[in-house]
Amino acid sequence: MGIVCLLGAIAIVKSTEDSDLITSDFVIIGGGSSGTYAAIRLRENGKTVTLIEREAVLGGHVNTYHDPVTGETLDYGVISFDNISVVKNYFEYFDVPLGPVGDLYAPTNFSYYANFATATPLSGSPFPSDNASGAALVAYEDQLAKYPFLANGFNLPTPIPADLLLTWGDFLEKYQLEGLSYTAFTVLEGIGNILAQPTLYVMKYLALSTVENLLTGDFLTTVHHNNHELYDKALIELGSSALVSSNVTSVIRDSDSVEVTVSTPAGPKLVKASQLLIAIQPKLESLSFLDLNVEERYLFGKFNNSYYWDALIRNPGLPASTCVNNANPAAALALPEMPGIYGICASVLPNIFSVYYTSPYALSNDYVKNDILTTTAKLVKAFGFPPVNGTPELVGFNDHRPFELTVSTEDIVGGFYDKVNALQGKRNTWYTGATWQLHDSSLIWNWTEYTLLPKMLAS
Repeated sequence: MGIVCLLGAIAIVKSTEDSDLITSDFVIIGGGSSGTYAAIRLRENGKTVTLIEREAVLGGHVNTYHDPVTGETLDYGVISFDNISVVKNYFEYFDVPLGPVGDLYAPTNFSYYANFATATPLSGSPFPSDNASGAALVAYEDQLAKYPFLANGFNLPTPIPADLLLTWGDFLEKYQLEGLSYTAFTVLEGIGNILAQPTLYVMKYLALSTVENLLTGDFLTTVHHNNHELYDKALIELGSSALVSSNVTSVIRDSDSVEVTVSTPAGPKLVKASQLLIAIQPKLESLSFLDLNVEERYLFGKFNNSYYWDALIRNPGLPASTCVNNANPAAALALPEMPGIYGICASVLPNIFSVYYTSPYALSNDYVKNDILTTTAKLVKAFGFPPVNGTPELVGFNDHRPFELTVSTEDIVGGFYDKVNALQGKRNTWYTGATWQLHDSSLIWNWTEYTLLPKMLAS
């Protein structure tokens, strides 16, 4: 061995010896909705865990604003939850009270519509009426009933039903469900140009429990309008088992264990575990720390993704109790092409408005911030709203990329999901999160509880 190689080897050994060693049954990468839930439930089942999260807090897409003016809180990331037992049990475990969404938003007494791309006000809504939307949701339930397998991961039949491979726009036209177009557009924020997405992904995202809650108004949220309370309490319970503000630098998997090297505020840590759970989106660039083999690299390299941001504006210049919605009467079903803003809507907090933004391709955060503020100013001027005191400013802004992960219809037909599902448990590695179910915390927890955890515990 040459002197340089010998010194390098000595340095590696010294680094390992100097780092703190942590041993646990499971090591979990990602402290968002899915990773946190899995950590808590594994502990309840008598397993030791080490949870690694790059942010200083747990929660992932959960964004809660603490208003310095009123002292109140406002959720603008994950807002609501399905009214199902796994949700109620989880919140009850942490003594976080739930109630109906109800008064989460300020009453929208004034709804306006505009083409945001041209800052052109419209005389009224170009979208279906509430009655038409409700009727379309009921008819859509009949379509969902054809595909009960959609409720539980991506366990797809062979052959793939042809309707699931249609674009969402063609599917709506085929079954005369155009009345559903605006509802799906606003409920399924973040998936880019929705009409171009394969119907498989839209039907996964617009699940039966979501439709039922839309029809009945039974969505739940925390009584304090602070969904982050759940994750704050989870972090307290996990204690030193949660490594926050920490980054995984390498993962080595062998036949019977996993070694994860972590950079933490307290210095390097070496975590040795029997099993690994990856609870982040499995894009290649997100998994640069992982010792991927040829099969894993090939499959994860297939994923495309959309982009999604949420924001809050203080003093945007819009009147109280107002919502301005993006529409384009010249476009298919009047749905605007993205990238762009869905709408700018008043919240329960004075002078605070929520904004949601999506793109089918990458944009810089600076571009999105500027577009939000510039578009808002143009709309205020175009509508002739009276001037208000204060300067518009973003008081909340979060980048949730990569968002919806998809593959081509050719790959879907070619058995992609059978192949990627077969990775579960291989190389002592498991996967959870939106890619394996859908972008809905409630249904991720449900899938993790009843499908994934039994397999992990049996391992």
